[in-house]
Amino acid sequence: MKKQTLKLGLAAIALTVSLFAVSCQRDKLSQDQDTEMANDNSLSEFVYDDIDQIADDASTKQTGENLGNYKTSSNCAVVTHDTLSSPKSITVDFGATNCLCNDGRYRKGQILITYTGKYADSGTIRTISFNNYHVNNNHIMGSKTVENMGKNANNQTYFDIDVNGLIIKATTSDSVIWNSNRVRTWVQGEGTPSWADDIYHISGSGNGQRANGNTWTMNIIQPLVKDLSCNWISAGVIELQPTGKALRTINFGNGNCDNQATVTINGGTYTITLN
Repeated sequence: MKKQTLKLGLAAIALTVSLFAVSCQRDKLSQDQDTEMANDNSLSEFVYDDIDQIADDASTKQTGENLGNYKTSSNCAVVTHDTLSSPKSITVDFGATNCLCNDGRYRKGQILITYTGKYADSGTIRTISFNNYHVNNNHIMGSKTVENMGKNANNQTYFDIDVNGLIIKATTSDSVIWNSNRVRTWVQGEGTPSWADDIYHISGSGNGQRANGNTWTMNIIQPLVKDLSCNWISAGVIELQPTGKALRTINFGNGNCDNQATVTINGGTYTITLN
């Protein structure tokens, strides 16, 4: 009888410990309000997408001209073409000190572009690297490859994009490793000479890691919308899964041009400001 009572007591203790552990885990998850990885992913998303706009703009300029879509009174970014090398190359030089561009961001350093053909031609491959390049004092490193894949079923030009990136953040000297695979589809403005009416839809996946060892994977579940007349991603939804933490859903909005996005974690919604 004593043995049976002891067994029942031990079972009750085990059940209590188990329920307590589950309760603690639920409390831990419910208290998870960490948007840092969402911020880092959004920063990386912007920086490496923005480079495409810069490269596009530079390809329309002659050697010695300023980068038209980014210049201010200080005339940011001198463009230099080398059409004799193979592959051909473009250097976009923002200078050694910060230059305020017309999107309100400071840039310095160089973007180095090599290309095998015209941007709009099927099969063209563009490779991008950096020389001491900074955006708002965030040090941008790594490489990006963009391949024109021709037309999709909707007769829209699309590009296959791979990024192996590293950002040393200005505010904390923290680092963000960011790798992604993207499909960038030219949905509007391809037939006009103006860049301002161009709109791209971006899909794909990726992963990131912070200096403290926190890692995540991400997947675009609704295409990101990049309207070149807007300084931010204006729509789209990303699911971001940190290791050992709850899923985050990042929503960039419904198409309005603003610097706000929302992050949903365990039913709680938090606003982040896009860089």
